[in-house]
Amino acid sequence: MKQAVENAGTDGRCQVLVIGGGPAGSTVASRLAQKGRDVVLLEKARHPRFHIGESLLPMNMPLFEELGIADAVATLGIPKHGAEFTIPEAPDAPRTYYFERALNDDTPASAYEVRRSEFDHLLLENSARLGVRVLEEVTVSDVALADPANGGTQQVTARDAAGNTLEFEADFVVDASGRDTFLARRLDLKTRNAEHNSAAIFGHFNNVPRRPGRDAGNISIYWFQHGWIWMIPLRDGAMSVGAVCFPEYLKTRRTKPEAFLWETLKLCPPAFDRMQGAELAGPVNATGNFSYRSRQAHGPGYLLVGDAFTFVDPVFSSGVYIAMSGGFRAAEAVDRCLARPARAGRYLRAFERDVRRGVRRFSWLIYRFNSPVMRKLFMGPRNTLGMEQAVISLLAGDVYRNTRVQWSLRAFKAVYYTQMALNLPRALHFWARRRRNARLRFTGGTTPEDEA
Repeated sequence: MKQAVENAGTDGRCQVLVIGGGPAGSTVASRLAQKGRDVVLLEKARHPRFHIGESLLPMNMPLFEELGIADAVATLGIPKHGAEFTIPEAPDAPRTYYFERALNDDTPASAYEVRRSEFDHLLLENSARLGVRVLEEVTVSDVALADPANGGTQQVTARDAAGNTLEFEADFVVDASGRDTFLARRLDLKTRNAEHNSAAIFGHFNNVPRRPGRDAGNISIYWFQHGWIWMIPLRDGAMSVGAVCFPEYLKTRRTKPEAFLWETLKLCPPAFDRMQGAELAGPVNATGNFSYRSRQAHGPGYLLVGDAFTFVDPVFSSGVYIAMSGGFRAAEAVDRCLARPARAGRYLRAFERDVRRGVRRFSWLIYRFNSPVMRKLFMGPRNTLGMEQAVISLLAGDVYRNTRVQWSLRAFKAVYYTQMALNLPRALHFWARRRRNARLRFTGGTTPEDEA
Protein backbone atom coordinates (compact mmCIF):
# COMPACT_ATOMS: atom_id res chain seq x y z
CA MET A 1 0.00 0.00 0.00
CA LYS A 2 1.27 3.47 -0.89
CA GLN A 3 0.19 6.66 0.77
CA ALA A 4 1.19 10.31 0.78
CA VAL A 5 2.61 11.67 4.01
CA GLU A 6 0.08 13.31 6.29
CA ASN A 7 0.53 17.10 6.30
CA ALA A 8 3.57 16.80 4.01
CA GLY A 9 2.07 18.76 1.15
CA THR A 10 0.52 17.51 -2.07
CA ASP A 11 1.78 14.00 -2.81
CA GLY A 12 4.56 14.32 -0.25
CA ARG A 13 6.07 17.36 -1.97
CA CYS A 14 8.66 19.48 -0.14
CA GLN A 15 11.64 21.65 -0.92
CA VAL A 16 14.16 19.73 1.20
CA LEU A 17 13.99 16.20 2.54
CA VAL A 18 16.38 15.33 5.37
CA ILE A 19 17.26 11.71 6.11
CA GLY A 20 18.03 11.24 9.80
CA GLY A 21 17.05 13.02 13.01
CA GLY A 22 20.33 13.09 14.90
CA PRO A 23 22.24 16.32 15.62
CA ALA A 24 23.20 16.85 11.97
CA GLY A 25 19.74 16.22 10.56
CA SER A 26 17.84 18.16 13.21
CA THR A 27 20.24 21.10 12.87
CA VAL A 28 20.16 21.40 9.08
CA ALA A 29 16.38 20.99 9.08
CA SER A 30 15.96 23.63 11.80
CA ARG A 31 18.20 26.14 10.05
CA LEU A 32 16.41 25.66 6.74
CA ALA A 33 13.07 26.15 8.49
CA GLN A 34 14.42 29.34 10.04
CA LYS A 35 15.18 30.47 6.48
CA GLY A 36 11.57 29.81 5.47
CA ARG A 37 12.15 26.57 3.59
CA ASP A 38 9.63 23.72 3.41
CA VAL A 39 11.38 20.76 5.08
CA VAL A 40 10.45 17.15 5.80
CA LEU A 41 12.67 15.11 8.14
CA LEU A 42 12.50 11.31 8.22
CA GLU A 43 13.89 9.53 11.30
CA LYS A 44 13.97 5.73 11.40
CA ALA A 45 13.85 5.50 15.22
CA ARG A 46 11.52 6.87 17.86
CA HIS A 47 13.11 9.48 20.12
CA PRO A 48 14.38 9.45 22.77
CA ARG A 49 16.82 6.65 21.87
CA PHE A 50 20.22 5.72 23.24
CA HIS A 51 23.33 7.11 21.58
CA ILE A 52 26.93 7.41 22.65
CA GLY A 53 28.92 10.65 22.46
CA GLU A 54 27.75 12.68 25.45
CA SER A 55 30.51 15.29 25.65
CA LEU A 56 29.90 18.62 23.89
CA LEU A 57 32.42 21.32 22.94
CA PRO A 58 32.41 25.03 23.82
CA MET A 59 32.04 25.98 20.16
CA ASN A 60 28.63 24.27 20.26
CA MET A 61 27.36 27.02 22.56
CA PRO A 62 26.85 29.76 19.93
CA LEU A 63 24.99 27.22 17.79
CA PHE A 64 22.55 26.56 20.63
CA GLU A 65 21.88 30.30 20.84
CA GLU A 66 21.14 30.48 17.11
CA LEU A 67 18.72 27.56 17.38
CA GLY A 68 17.01 29.04 20.43
CA ILE A 69 17.77 26.10 22.73
CA ALA A 70 20.59 27.41 24.95
CA ASP A 71 18.48 27.44 28.12
CA ALA A 72 16.99 24.03 27.38
CA VAL A 73 20.43 22.45 26.88
CA ALA A 74 21.56 23.96 30.19
CA THR A 75 18.76 22.13 31.98
CA LEU A 76 19.84 18.81 30.45
CA GLY A 77 23.57 19.04 31.00
CA ILE A 78 26.27 19.31 33.60
CA PRO A 79 28.81 22.11 33.01
CA LYS A 80 32.11 21.01 31.49
CA HIS A 81 34.96 23.45 32.04
CA GLY A 82 37.83 21.38 30.72
CA ALA A 83 39.33 18.00 29.90
CA GLU A 84 41.56 15.94 32.18
CA PHE A 85 44.30 13.65 30.84
CA THR A 86 46.11 10.89 32.75
CA ILE A 87 48.93 8.55 31.72
CA PRO A 88 49.79 5.24 33.43
CA GLU A 89 53.33 6.42 34.13
CA ALA A 90 52.02 9.28 36.32
CA PRO A 91 48.62 8.18 37.68
CA ASP A 92 48.65 10.76 40.47
CA ALA A 93 49.51 13.71 38.23
CA PRO A 94 46.64 14.31 35.79
CA ARG A 95 46.76 17.34 33.53
CA THR A 96 43.60 19.42 33.08
CA TYR A 97 43.14 21.78 30.16
CA TYR A 98 40.60 24.53 30.91
CA PHE A 99 38.70 26.03 27.99
CA GLU A 100 38.89 29.50 29.53
CA ARG A 101 42.56 29.54 28.46
CA ALA A 102 41.77 29.18 24.76
CA LEU A 103 43.79 31.46 22.49
CA ASN A 104 40.84 33.42 21.08
CA ASP A 105 39.04 35.58 23.62
CA ASP A 106 35.62 34.87 22.09
CA THR A 107 35.86 31.11 22.64
CA PRO A 108 33.19 30.04 25.18
CA ALA A 109 34.75 28.97 28.49
CA SER A 110 32.58 25.91 29.04
CA ALA A 111 30.29 23.34 27.47
CA TYR A 112 28.06 20.54 28.75
CA GLU A 113 27.98 16.80 29.23
CA VAL A 114 24.54 15.48 28.23
CA ARG A 115 22.64 12.26 27.85
CA ARG A 116 22.41 11.96 24.10
CA SER A 117 18.91 10.48 24.27
CA GLU A 118 17.67 13.70 25.91
CA PHE A 119 19.85 16.04 23.85
CA ASP A 120 18.98 14.51 20.47
CA HIS A 121 15.29 14.49 21.41
CA LEU A 122 15.50 18.20 22.26
CA LEU A 123 17.06 18.99 18.89
CA LEU A 124 14.41 17.01 17.04
CA GLU A 125 11.54 18.60 18.96
CA ASN A 126 13.03 22.02 18.30
CA SER A 127 13.07 21.38 14.56
CA ALA A 128 9.36 20.54 14.73
CA ARG A 129 8.75 23.71 16.76
CA LEU A 130 10.43 25.70 13.99
CA GLY A 131 8.14 24.22 11.35
CA VAL A 132 9.93 21.09 10.13
CA ARG A 133 7.53 18.22 9.42
CA VAL A 134 9.13 15.44 11.44
CA LEU A 135 8.18 11.82 10.80
CA GLU A 136 9.62 9.24 13.19
CA GLU A 137 9.81 5.48 12.68
CA VAL A 138 10.04 6.06 8.95
CA THR A 139 12.91 4.30 7.17
CA VAL A 140 14.12 5.46 3.77
CA SER A 141 14.46 2.58 1.32
CA ASP A 142 15.27 4.27 -1.96
CA VAL A 143 16.31 7.62 -3.41
CA ALA A 144 16.22 8.39 -7.14
CA LEU A 145 18.41 11.44 -7.74
CA ALA A 146 18.13 13.96 -10.57
CA ASP A 147 19.95 17.17 -11.41
CA PRO A 148 17.90 20.21 -10.28
CA ALA A 149 19.73 22.34 -12.84
CA ASN A 150 17.86 20.39 -15.53
CA GLY A 151 14.54 20.64 -13.73
CA GLY A 152 14.86 17.30 -11.98
CA THR A 153 13.52 16.49 -8.52
CA GLN A 154 14.57 13.88 -5.98
CA GLN A 155 12.20 10.93 -5.54
CA VAL A 156 12.34 9.33 -2.09
CA THR A 157 10.65 6.10 -1.04
CA ALA A 158 10.27 5.13 2.61
CA ARG A 159 8.37 2.75 4.85
CA ASP A 160 6.65 3.56 8.12
CA ALA A 161 6.31 1.43 11.24
CA ALA A 162 3.04 -0.08 9.97
CA GLY A 163 4.69 -1.22 6.76
CA ASN A 164 3.08 1.43 4.54
CA THR A 165 5.13 2.74 1.63
CA LEU A 166 5.52 6.52 1.61
CA GLU A 167 6.60 8.56 -1.40
CA PHE A 168 8.17 12.02 -1.41
CA GLU A 169 9.29 14.49 -4.02
CA ALA A 170 11.91 17.07 -3.04
CA ASP A 171 14.09 19.64 -4.74
CA PHE A 172 17.02 18.63 -2.55
CA VAL A 173 17.97 15.69 -0.29
CA VAL A 174 20.26 16.00 2.73
CA ASP A 175 21.67 12.72 4.03
CA ALA A 176 22.17 13.00 7.79
CA SER A 177 21.70 9.28 8.42
CA GLY A 178 24.77 9.02 10.65
CA ARG A 179 26.76 5.82 10.58
CA ASP A 180 24.08 4.24 8.38
CA THR A 181 25.65 6.39 5.62
CA PHE A 182 22.60 5.79 3.43
CA LEU A 183 23.59 7.68 0.28
CA ALA A 184 27.31 7.03 0.61
CA ARG A 185 26.59 3.30 0.56
CA ARG A 186 24.10 3.47 -2.29
CA LEU A 187 26.34 5.67 -4.43
CA ASP A 188 29.46 3.69 -3.52
CA LEU A 189 31.13 6.74 -2.00
CA LYS A 190 32.04 5.27 1.40
CA THR A 191 35.66 4.21 1.92
CA ARG A 192 37.70 3.03 4.84
CA ASN A 193 39.97 5.64 6.36
CA ALA A 194 43.38 4.50 5.16
CA GLU A 195 45.16 6.51 7.85
CA HIS A 196 43.22 5.58 10.97
CA ASN A 197 41.01 2.89 12.42
CA SER A 198 39.61 2.34 15.88
CA ALA A 199 37.01 0.36 17.77
CA ALA A 200 35.15 1.04 21.00
CA ILE A 201 33.44 -0.66 23.92
CA PHE A 202 31.28 1.34 26.34
CA GLY A 203 28.48 1.51 28.89
CA HIS A 204 26.89 3.64 31.62
CA PHE A 205 27.70 3.12 35.31
CA ASN A 206 26.51 4.42 38.67
CA ASN A 207 28.60 5.12 41.77
CA VAL A 208 31.69 6.37 39.94
CA PRO A 209 33.31 9.24 41.90
CA ARG A 210 33.51 12.67 40.29
CA ARG A 211 36.17 15.30 40.54
CA PRO A 212 35.60 17.95 43.24
CA GLY A 213 34.17 21.43 42.74
CA ARG A 214 33.84 22.88 39.29
CA ASP A 215 35.77 19.96 37.83
CA ALA A 216 32.83 17.64 38.57
CA GLY A 217 31.64 17.82 34.97
CA ASN A 218 34.98 17.54 33.21
CA ILE A 219 35.65 14.62 30.90
CA SER A 220 38.52 12.36 32.03
CA ILE A 221 40.74 10.61 29.51
CA TYR A 222 43.16 7.83 30.47
CA TRP A 223 45.79 6.53 28.11
CA PHE A 224 46.72 2.86 28.25
CA GLN A 225 48.66 0.44 26.08
CA HIS A 226 45.88 -0.26 23.56
CA GLY A 227 44.27 3.17 23.29
CA TRP A 228 42.43 5.45 25.68
CA ILE A 229 39.53 5.34 28.15
CA TRP A 230 36.87 8.00 28.68
CA MET A 231 34.78 8.90 31.72
CA ILE A 232 32.00 11.42 31.13
CA PRO A 233 29.83 12.49 34.11
CA LEU A 234 26.12 12.93 33.45
CA ARG A 235 23.57 15.10 35.25
CA ASP A 236 21.65 12.25 36.87
CA GLY A 237 24.73 10.82 38.60
CA ALA A 238 25.62 8.26 35.96
CA MET A 239 29.05 8.03 34.31
CA SER A 240 29.58 7.15 30.67
CA VAL A 241 32.64 4.89 30.53
CA GLY A 242 34.25 3.49 27.42
CA ALA A 243 37.50 2.57 25.74
CA VAL A 244 38.59 3.44 22.21
CA CYS A 245 41.13 0.84 21.16
CA PHE A 246 43.24 -0.39 18.32
CA PRO A 247 41.04 -2.91 16.46
CA GLU A 248 43.67 -5.65 16.87
CA TYR A 249 43.03 -5.46 20.62
CA LEU A 250 39.24 -5.57 20.40
CA LYS A 251 39.53 -8.54 18.04
CA THR A 252 40.91 -10.51 21.00
CA ARG A 253 37.52 -10.30 22.77
CA ARG A 254 36.32 -13.81 23.66
CA THR A 255 33.94 -12.82 26.46
CA LYS A 256 30.71 -10.86 26.65
CA PRO A 257 31.07 -7.08 26.23
CA GLU A 258 30.58 -6.37 29.96
CA ALA A 259 33.36 -8.73 31.02
CA PHE A 260 35.68 -7.46 28.30
CA LEU A 261 35.14 -3.83 29.32
CA TRP A 262 36.15 -4.69 32.89
CA GLU A 263 39.19 -6.59 31.56
CA THR A 264 40.12 -3.51 29.57
CA LEU A 265 39.73 -1.17 32.54
CA LYS A 266 42.07 -3.38 34.57
CA LEU A 267 44.81 -2.64 32.04
CA CYS A 268 44.71 1.01 33.16
CA PRO A 269 45.15 1.09 36.97
CA PRO A 270 44.15 4.75 37.54
CA ALA A 271 40.90 4.24 35.62
CA PHE A 272 40.22 0.86 37.24
CA ASP A 273 40.82 2.28 40.73
CA ARG A 274 38.21 4.96 40.08
CA MET A 275 35.71 2.27 39.07
CA GLN A 276 35.81 0.44 42.39
CA GLY A 277 32.23 0.24 43.62
CA ALA A 278 30.80 1.11 40.19
CA GLU A 279 27.57 -0.57 39.14
CA LEU A 280 26.58 -1.12 35.54
CA ALA A 281 23.41 0.85 34.69
CA GLY A 282 22.63 -0.68 31.28
CA PRO A 283 24.05 -2.82 28.50
CA VAL A 284 27.66 -2.69 27.39
CA ASN A 285 28.12 -2.35 23.64
CA ALA A 286 31.06 -2.73 21.30
CA THR A 287 31.42 -1.20 17.88
CA GLY A 288 33.93 -1.71 15.09
CA ASN A 289 34.93 0.03 11.86
CA PHE A 290 34.85 3.35 13.67
CA SER A 291 36.71 5.42 11.07
CA TYR A 292 35.53 6.04 7.51
CA ARG A 293 35.07 8.78 4.96
CA SER A 294 33.21 9.41 1.71
CA ARG A 295 34.95 10.32 -1.52
CA GLN A 296 32.67 13.33 -1.91
CA ALA A 297 30.11 15.13 0.20
CA HIS A 298 27.78 16.35 -2.52
CA GLY A 299 26.35 15.90 -5.98
CA PRO A 300 23.48 17.36 -8.02
CA GLY A 301 20.50 17.57 -5.69
CA TYR A 302 22.09 16.09 -2.57
CA LEU A 303 24.74 16.48 0.10
CA LEU A 304 26.05 14.46 3.05
CA VAL A 305 26.43 16.00 6.48
CA GLY A 306 27.85 14.81 9.82
CA ASP A 307 28.63 11.13 10.25
CA ALA A 308 26.85 10.38 6.98
CA PHE A 309 29.92 11.97 5.34
CA THR A 310 32.82 11.01 7.60
CA PHE A 311 33.74 9.92 11.10
CA VAL A 312 37.26 9.78 12.50
CA ASP A 313 37.37 9.10 16.24
CA PRO A 314 35.57 10.38 19.36
CA VAL A 315 38.77 11.36 21.20
CA PHE A 316 38.13 15.12 21.21
CA SER A 317 34.33 14.87 21.44
CA SER A 318 34.21 16.36 17.96
CA GLY A 319 31.31 14.33 16.55
CA VAL A 320 28.35 16.44 17.69
CA TYR A 321 30.14 19.71 16.92
CA ILE A 322 31.15 18.61 13.41
CA ALA A 323 27.58 17.41 12.86
CA MET A 324 25.94 20.63 14.06
CA SER A 325 28.41 23.07 12.51
CA GLY A 326 28.13 21.04 9.31
CA GLY A 327 24.36 21.35 9.61
CA PHE A 328 24.65 25.14 9.75
CA ARG A 329 26.92 25.17 6.69
CA ALA A 330 24.73 22.67 4.85
CA ALA A 331 21.61 24.76 5.43
CA GLU A 332 23.36 27.83 4.07
CA ALA A 333 24.54 25.91 0.99
CA VAL A 334 21.15 24.30 0.29
CA ASP A 335 19.30 27.58 0.74
CA ARG A 336 21.61 29.20 -1.79
CA CYS A 337 21.24 26.26 -4.18
CA LEU A 338 17.46 26.59 -4.08
CA ALA A 339 17.65 30.34 -4.64
CA ARG A 340 20.21 30.18 -7.47
CA PRO A 341 20.31 26.67 -8.98
CA ALA A 342 22.80 27.67 -11.68
CA ARG A 343 25.43 28.28 -8.99
CA ALA A 344 24.67 25.16 -6.94
CA GLY A 345 27.98 23.49 -7.76
CA ARG A 346 29.92 26.45 -6.38
CA TYR A 347 27.93 26.52 -3.14
CA LEU A 348 28.24 22.77 -2.57
CA ARG A 349 31.97 22.76 -3.25
CA ALA A 350 32.43 25.55 -0.70
CA PHE A 351 30.43 23.51 1.85
CA GLU A 352 32.58 20.44 1.33
CA ARG A 353 35.81 22.45 1.46
CA ASP A 354 34.84 23.98 4.81
CA VAL A 355 33.81 20.66 6.35
CA ARG A 356 36.94 18.89 5.17
CA ARG A 357 39.10 21.66 6.62
CA GLY A 358 37.61 21.25 10.09
CA VAL A 359 37.83 17.46 9.99
CA ARG A 360 41.42 17.64 8.74
CA ARG A 361 42.48 19.88 11.62
CA PHE A 362 40.97 17.52 14.17
CA SER A 363 42.38 14.49 12.35
CA TRP A 364 46.03 15.51 12.52
CA LEU A 365 45.93 15.31 16.32
CA ILE A 366 43.60 12.31 16.41
CA TYR A 367 45.88 10.17 14.24
CA ARG A 368 48.78 10.80 16.61
CA PHE A 369 46.91 10.90 19.91
CA ASN A 370 48.10 7.49 21.11
CA SER A 371 51.74 8.10 20.22
CA PRO A 372 54.35 8.33 23.02
CA VAL A 373 55.42 11.75 21.74
CA MET A 374 51.89 13.15 21.93
CA ARG A 375 51.42 11.82 25.45
CA LYS A 376 54.64 13.52 26.48
CA LEU A 377 53.60 16.85 24.95
CA PHE A 378 50.12 16.74 26.51
CA MET A 379 51.44 15.96 29.97
CA GLY A 380 54.20 18.56 29.85
CA PRO A 381 52.79 21.39 27.74
CA ARG A 382 54.70 24.51 26.76
CA ASN A 383 52.97 27.74 25.85
CA THR A 384 55.78 29.09 23.69
CA LEU A 385 54.19 30.90 20.74
CA GLY A 386 50.80 30.12 22.29
CA MET A 387 51.10 26.39 21.58
CA GLU A 388 49.34 25.17 24.72
CA GLN A 389 46.52 27.66 24.28
CA ALA A 390 46.17 26.65 20.62
CA VAL A 391 45.72 23.01 21.65
CA ILE A 392 43.06 24.13 24.14
CA SER A 393 41.35 26.01 21.30
CA LEU A 394 41.32 22.84 19.24
CA LEU A 395 39.90 20.90 22.20
CA ALA A 396 37.18 23.58 22.37
CA GLY A 397 36.33 23.01 18.70
CA ASP A 398 37.84 26.16 17.19
CA VAL A 399 38.93 24.48 13.95
CA TYR A 400 37.09 26.30 11.17
CA ARG A 401 38.34 29.85 11.62
CA ASN A 402 41.64 30.97 10.15
CA THR A 403 42.87 32.79 13.24
CA ARG A 404 46.16 32.90 15.13
CA VAL A 405 45.23 29.46 16.51
CA GLN A 406 46.37 27.92 13.24
CA TRP A 407 49.81 29.58 13.42
CA SER A 408 50.35 28.34 16.97
CA LEU A 409 49.21 24.84 16.00
CA ARG A 410 51.84 24.86 13.25
CA ALA A 411 54.45 25.58 15.91
CA PHE A 412 53.06 22.71 17.99
CA LYS A 413 53.31 20.38 14.99
CA ALA A 414 56.95 21.42 14.47
CA VAL A 415 57.73 20.52 18.09
CA TYR A 416 55.93 17.20 17.66
CA TYR A 417 57.95 16.24 14.58
CA THR A 418 61.18 17.31 16.30
CA GLN A 419 60.40 15.15 19.32
CA MET A 420 59.45 12.28 17.06
CA ALA A 421 62.85 12.47 15.36
CA LEU A 422 64.57 12.46 18.75
CA ASN A 423 62.58 9.38 19.77
CA LEU A 424 62.66 7.64 16.40
CA PRO A 425 62.53 3.94 17.47
CA ARG A 426 59.40 4.43 19.60
CA ALA A 427 57.88 6.73 16.99
CA LEU A 428 58.40 4.16 14.24
CA HIS A 429 56.91 1.41 16.40
CA PHE A 430 53.76 3.49 16.94
CA TRP A 431 53.56 4.42 13.25
CA ALA A 432 53.81 0.77 12.22
CA ARG A 433 51.07 -0.23 14.67
CA ARG A 434 48.77 2.55 13.52
CA ARG A 435 49.24 1.63 9.87
CA ARG A 436 48.71 -2.06 10.60
CA ASN A 437 45.45 -1.35 12.40
CA ALA A 438 44.27 1.02 9.68
CA ARG A 439 44.28 -1.99 7.33
CA LEU A 440 42.37 -4.30 9.68
CA ARG A 441 38.78 -5.20 8.97
CA PHE A 442 36.86 -5.56 12.20
CA THR A 443 33.12 -6.17 12.42
CA GLY A 444 32.93 -7.55 15.94
CA GLY A 445 30.63 -4.87 17.25
CA THR A 446 27.28 -5.26 18.98
CA THR A 447 25.56 -2.00 18.05
CA PRO A 448 22.85 -1.68 15.36
CA GLU A 449 25.22 0.35 13.18
CA ASP A 450 27.59 -2.61 12.99
CA GLU A 451 24.77 -4.85 11.86
CA ALA A 452 23.66 -2.45 9.14
